[in-house]
Amino acid sequence: MADFPDAQHRWRCGHCGNLTRFDVLRSARTREFWHVNLAGEPEVESTEVLEGAIEEVRCRWCGNTDRIEIIARPEPGHEGDSPHDMGGV
Repeated sequence: MADFPDAQHRWRCGHCGNLTRFDVLRSARTREFWHVNLAGEPEVESTEVLEGAIEEVRCRWCGNTDRIEIIARPEPGHEGDSPHDMGGV
């Protein structure tokens, strides 16, 4: 299982350097408030996640799953000079 990055961290693909595009396979147990109108059509008005787990994170660029890492986010205004630091090209 993969960890979800917090506000000070982000994912990075250690294979290609991707910072922005990932396919995330996630399972969740939720409680939802459904409003069913008079025509019988449901609409989910709110969702509360009770439990959740990330099962897999796959890099959208190269397809790698075993080199996804969590790294510190740069301070605002200190992104770096590399195109990968800017989220790729």
